[in-house]
Amino acid sequence: MGDTPYSAGEEVQFERMLTSLDREPLAFIVHVGDIKGGGPCTDGLYLERRAQFDRSAHPFFYTPGDNEWTDCRGMPGGPRDPIERLQRLRQVFFEGEGSLGRAHLAAESQRECAVPAAPACGCMAYPENRAWIVPPVRFVTLDVAGSDNNEGYDAANDREAHCRNAANHAWLERWIAASAVPEVRALVVMVQANPWFIIRTPGVFDAFLADLRNAAARLQKPVLLVHGDTHVYRADRPFVDAFGEPLAWLARLETYGSPFVGWVRVTVDPATPELFTFEPNLFAIVPRRLP
Repeated sequence: MGDTPYSAGEEVQFERMLTSLDREPLAFIVHVGDIKGGGPCTDGLYLERRAQFDRSAHPFFYTPGDNEWTDCRGMPGGPRDPIERLQRLRQVFFEGEGSLGRAHLAAESQRECAVPAAPACGCMAYPENRAWIVPPVRFVTLDVAGSDNNEGYDAANDREAHCRNAANHAWLERWIAASAVPEVRALVVMVQANPWFIIRTPGVFDAFLADLRNAAARLQKPVLLVHGDTHVYRADRPFVDAFGEPLAWLARLETYGSPFVGWVRVTVDPATPELFTFEPNLFAIVPRRLP
């Protein structure tokens, strides 16, 4: 799930979709960011989304998207400081352990300081980064956001991104190492940003993409990247070698986004080499009105 909602019509359809998901046989739900479209980045909206997620019958995970923090700098009528807004998201959505929702699924969060800390970062925690396992697959969320991951705007936000990137790298490294055991058949990494979509800062996602390539090379088992950001459902293999051939073990799933309200069922079948199958479920299309 991702990119919801942009309009009153999408708001209605999003709420209906969440209700319909309660009737589905799901192990858990993950929203890969963008819990709002345009408009102010208010505490009230954050609290409203938290209440929606907590009503889910299934364990519910969420990783922040650019719309609700990095893009707040351009939104009138509310708080505009991306760093302050990210901290507020942590307070609203990530103060507890495990999942949101009425059913609980245990998960670990990155509450410890990275040791050693990245230069100029000090002691920081990133509780939005989560990890859990539903055998035989390990799942990891990382705070990697669109709008160039909050880089290229000013020195303060570049420092924020530098420290968060270092924390993301350390968190992913931890779970790559923990997944190098036979009982873990695959690693799923979930972020908001489409790392192939760059606005103004060339190379901003190169290190993250290199980490994913490294994960697949070391583990020699399926590694699936799940993201939102660019609003198009696709399940493909965009990671290629020097000859343009898809890399073994690495795949990508992008979820729906505005004006499409939908979700993707991911099924794990240990009897198949690919392990994952994808079933897109387009719930509604809500055309945007011209001003």
